[in-house]
Amino acid sequence: MRVAATGIGAHWMADGVFKLLRAGMRGPTRPKADSVEADDAATMAQSRSRPAWAEVDLAAVTHSVRLLVGLVAPAQVCAVVKAHGYGHGAPAVAKAALAGGAIGLAVALVDEGAELRRHGVHGPILLLSECGADAAATAVSCTLTPAVYTAEGVEQIARAARLLGQTTSVHLKVDTGMHRVGAPPADVPALVRAIMDEPILRFEGLWTHLSVADGECAEDRSYTLEQLERFDGVVAEVARQGVHPDIIHAANTAGAIAFPTARYGMVRSGIGIYGYLPGPAAAAAFTAAVGGETLLPALSLKARVVSVRMCDEGERPSYGRMRALPQRSLVATVPIGYADGVPRALFTNGFEVLIGGKRRPLAGMVTMDQIVVDCGEAGDVSVGDAVVLIGRQGDAFVGASEWADRLGTISYEVLVGIGPRVPRVPRAEARADPRVSLVPRAEARAGFRHWLGTIAGPRA
Repeated sequence: MRVAATGIGAHWMADGVFKLLRAGMRGPTRPKADSVEADDAATMAQSRSRPAWAEVDLAAVTHSVRLLVGLVAPAQVCAVVKAHGYGHGAPAVAKAALAGGAIGLAVALVDEGAELRRHGVHGPILLLSECGADAAATAVSCTLTPAVYTAEGVEQIARAARLLGQTTSVHLKVDTGMHRVGAPPADVPALVRAIMDEPILRFEGLWTHLSVADGECAEDRSYTLEQLERFDGVVAEVARQGVHPDIIHAANTAGAIAFPTARYGMVRSGIGIYGYLPGPAAAAAFTAAVGGETLLPALSLKARVVSVRMCDEGERPSYGRMRALPQRSLVATVPIGYADGVPRALFTNGFEVLIGGKRRPLAGMVTMDQIVVDCGEAGDVSVGDAVVLIGRQGDAFVGASEWADRLGTISYEVLVGIGPRVPRVPRAEARADPRVSLVPRAEARAGFRHWLGTIAGPRA
């Protein structure tokens, strides 16, 4: 029998939920523009001297979140912005998602949550993994909502909360079949007692994670239903203890779309808010549910041609001399490479970029900092022409999902793989000259820790 989330459990921000959290949600102040963190070991420069950048459409994020909010209602949407917002820029994406109706955010690491607070992001932030003892105090002081699933994890958060004198909400994670992290169902009653025995802790959420909600075969669907049945059993057992968490959640993007009964009071949407669906089964379910509405991919990867040369038929550009030009062709050099998240395997799998609204194949192997493009004998490409590796140009489109299909991977990996040297530029503020830095100078120097920290406007 299904255990329904009712009342406050269906509304993360309803009266009484996160009341204490909201009361102190002003968050740390933003760092001064000229401040530099003493972390030279982590420094990696964002390039301001070459025309290669990722353009982020924050309005697309807001649109996709609104669409998902409508789809899963009355459940709420928690926007997953871990891994620097799936490569898009976590603080900017977080704000866009909240503007679209997300009721809270989720990250994997305490550092990621603290980064959001430093950039003025308000609202609940759920930690998806139990943090270590050395990070517990930071989690509590930044008003993050920790996941717990071991007795040690409960004690670490309670100890930090007591030291800081700050009541802290926690979400207990249950392993119903993912077998990565989470408490075995048999351990849940004892963990619930441990949480309830700590006056400084508030048992706010109970949750699990679905491992094959995006699966296409009957076995995957059956396994997902088995996970939900196990989870329902845990929810019922906790209720028999006289405990009723405010928030019950299980579904990722795929689960939220393809398994309506997995929505409970809240869903955690990751890839969906960035404009992609996690596989054909979820795509079919989404189309059936929303009709003509579509999610909007938010990130475009762009560059400009920096050099052109006419090469004779049979010439073999780039390392390894892997491909002979089939005819006399103009070869364009574009300043982006595998150090920036453009894998060498794209060449061997027939990848094409867009220049002048046309698909054009790579002329040779991807190198660390550059690619070469076969533009044919027409000679219709010049230095300065725009190049699109991910995104739309005219009527042509190349998506992260196309990269994934060619590489035998998933769009998630493609998006988070775009490297820290690539500036993230908000679409509304993109300039014709991407060499203008769109990242505050101090953050560019701080490099890797801030490579997606803030999407800010161009400096004057």
